[in-house]
Amino acid sequence: MRVLMVSDVYFPRVNGVSTSIETFRRALAAQEVEVRLVVPRYGGEAAEAGIVRVAGRPLPGDREDRLVGWQAMQRAVLAAAQDCDLIHIQTPFVAHYAGLRAARKLGLPVLATYHTLFEEYLQHYAPFLPGGWLKAQARGFSRRQCNALDAVIVPSTAMARRLESYGVSAPLHVLPTGIPLARFARGDGPAFRARYGIPDGQPVALFVGRVAHEKNIGILLEALVHARCLSPELLLVIAGEGPAQAALQAQVGALGLSGAVRFIGYLDR
Repeated sequence: MRVLMVSDVYFPRVNGVSTSIETFRRALAAQEVEVRLVVPRYGGEAAEAGIVRVAGRPLPGDREDRLVGWQAMQRAVLAAAQDCDLIHIQTPFVAHYAGLRAARKLGLPVLATYHTLFEEYLQHYAPFLPGGWLKAQARGFSRRQCNALDAVIVPSTAMARRLESYGVSAPLHVLPTGIPLARFARGDGPAFRARYGIPDGQPVALFVGRVAHEKNIGILLEALVHARCLSPELLLVIAGEGPAQAALQAQVGALGLSGAVRFIGYLDR
């Protein structure tokens, strides 16, 4: 079987969607499913078998992401899908419409993974617009996109229920993103503690991910205030970077947690 995955993001852009794509790509290969990718070009990425890169430009105010050309993405997806059995869309932007158009033209089944609840996302990036209006727009947008597909994959039952409440009638399949355990088999906790000056016996809570508003990391800081009543030495380590970092650092100061939270940035995989 041959699957074409289409996405508006992929490595070297570090985020949950990129990680999910790569995790499933490797897992499917082990099941003798060939996965091709059509994804953005970020710079001088080396050619890699099975990956088609589409040129784009940086998004305004966002040096990490790329907006791929509409026509270029459509052509690349249509060409890459010619001998595929299925098109799997990973993001709801240019890639969604390119994947859907190619699937309909070639008579292929098309599905998508719904990674992000945009209803809880947009208000952080457009605070000047009414929150209720934004949420209604996000629900309608997601409903229309999902109902144009043959099936939708969601990472949790809660996500499936939310989409059903939007009026999504396409079949929903819950498939959590797995964790490649082998990558963690050689972890060295003492070396990590030594690198960041964390005493051996100090309890540590860890967040790993993009430091973005929609991740609700602020609730971890609020919880940390209560947790330290039971465990006064507890340290919260936040590994990652993103647009919410300045606001979170301010919250750390306001909550009196300056010595209890450590921002350590991106970590090499």
